[in-house]
Amino acid sequence: MKRFQFLLFTLLITVFSARGHGQVDPSAYRGKISLTAGGFGSAFQPDYAGGGIPGTSPYRLYGFGAYADLRMTRWVSIEAEMRWLREHSFVGIAQDTYLFGPRVPIHEYKRLGATPYAKALVGLGKMDFEYKEAYGRFTDLAIGGGVDLNLSKRWSVRAFDFEYQFWPNWINGTLKPYGASAGVAYRIF
Repeated sequence: MKRFQFLLFTLLITVFSARGHGQVDPSAYRGKISLTAGGFGSAFQPDYAGGGIPGTSPYRLYGFGAYADLRMTRWVSIEAEMRWLREHSFVGIAQDTYLFGPRVPIHEYKRLGATPYAKALVGLGKMDFEYKEAYGRFTDLAIGGGVDLNLSKRWSVRAFDFEYQFWPNWINGTLKPYGASAGVAYRIF
């Protein structure tokens, strides 16, 4: 009986030692801070067709933008983006946005080089009203997500980025533009 207890005790110690070894912290870490900057093209539904009332526009707005991601750890980064939606406008309506906030990768698919992510941004929305007779600046809140594809150590493609915006202090209610973007980026460091 004592021999059985000794073998059981030795087996348990061996199993727990092996499991504990798998959780040891690495002796060194690679630098986690990186800065990536890029540009993109966008197509948005502006949620405004004129008359001072929010509503679906018969035309989508198209435009260009730029973004930068400052990645501080594997799971935390700050994104800043600027978007100028001025092409294909209905009666001169245009929207520009300047946003920043946290961006969180959901998972890293190393074999595919793909990283889906979610983001929550806040900033300023600027709107030119019909026939450029007036303009306004409004608070802009945005939630969204997308997928980045790594082409190499430095180059990546923002394959898809969807964003749903809220302009809560808009003139007659809440404006809710939404749209998608795609672009390319370069990792600076």
